[in-house]
Amino acid sequence: MEELSIGNILAIGFALVAVVTIAKSARIVPQRSNYVIERLGKYSRTLDSGFHLLIPFIDKVAYQHTLKEEVIDVERQNCVTKDNIQVGINGVLYMQVVDAHKASYGINNYRYAASQLAQTTMRSVIGQTDLDKTFEERAKINEDVVMALDEAATPWGIKVLRYEISDIELPASIKDALEQQMRAERERRAAIAKSEGERQAMINVSEGQKQEVINHSEGDKMRQINEAEGRAREIELIAEATAAGLRLIAAAIQEPGGKDAVNLRVAEQYVKEFGNLAKTNNTMIVPAELANIGGAVAGLTEILGAARVKQVAP
Repeated sequence: MEELSIGNILAIGFALVAVVTIAKSARIVPQRSNYVIERLGKYSRTLDSGFHLLIPFIDKVAYQHTLKEEVIDVERQNCVTKDNIQVGINGVLYMQVVDAHKASYGINNYRYAASQLAQTTMRSVIGQTDLDKTFEERAKINEDVVMALDEAATPWGIKVLRYEISDIELPASIKDALEQQMRAERERRAAIAKSEGERQAMINVSEGQKQEVINHSEGDKMRQINEAEGRAREIELIAEATAAGLRLIAAAIQEPGGKDAVNLRVAEQYVKEFGNLAKTNNTMIVPAELANIGGAVAGLTEILGAARVKQVAP
């Protein structure tokens, strides 16, 4: 029983040793990761993603690195601008391990080193920039920081992708001055916009008045043209009607009894005009043959007939 117990214990011991050996020798590297292997304390190789076997108790995983893009928060730092204004700046750094060997042996802690280098580089860049331009040229400042960091981090096997200024904190006095400046600028723009609006309104009113005058003049012109054409047409129609009436009268005179009707009409007009002459003038002219009105009418009729004969003769 004692020998069996010792044998069982040895079997269990060997099983445990085998499990530990397999655990030490087998390694599974996740996707987008690198393991740095040291053999007896010296760099041996870098394992990519997948299944790998190591020599137990000789090979060991010294460093594990992710190849994914990392985001590092750069702590707030006080920077002095070119015009001697102190500002507090927070930033965010984006970087990626591209060489696991250099990241392991090129520097002790690349994350801390990159954060500190970002702070010092930002202070240097801000020191060469005026306060106003720190807001206007954020993109350029970020590019300058990325270029300086990437150049310094290349021996560490690190690729600096981006740097973004997340916040710029100003002193209270500078904030008040900037607010006053912005308020004055807004008031100036409002005054300019108002004056431009009034100017445009005056131009629009004058253009409207000008167009109104032109429209009135055009209307008067068309009215005068229409009136002239109307008067001309009226005269033409009256003349045509008069001519037609005279032709009808002439034709009526040639008919039987026409001359008697003419004599009667002339006598009526003679009497009417003579009566009007007597009403309007103090001095009355009385014809010598007042009693013989028919003779006067006959004489007038003969004169008209003679004139008509002269017209027909040609």
